[in-house]
Amino acid sequence: MDRVSGKRLLRLEFRFARATPDDARVVQYELLKDERVWRAFINGYAKNGFVVFDEEALPREELLEKLKSLEPEVVGEVYLTVEELIESSYSWNNVMGQV
Repeated sequence: MDRVSGKRLLRLEFRFARATPDDARVVQYELLKDERVWRAFINGYAKNGFVVFDEEALPREELLEKLKSLEPEVVGEVYLTVEELIESSYSWNNVMGQV
């Protein structure tokens, strides 16, 4: 865990011009097979999504090339640590935020 504890990840949020549910599912699956991608969610109905990845290992241009068929537009960009990503994934975090 020490080698990843200080790692900085990048979360890019997207709007897609050409995302169908089937295409989105395929692209999301292909992204998640890549070990340089930590999280990915693409909603083909709402035509939006996000990808959390290690920018040192996966250049932004390469990621955008993988998303090219969906015609992505970057609408948000946030840097976060591995710890922040893990903490935001806890289900109790989602529940407690609504209380």
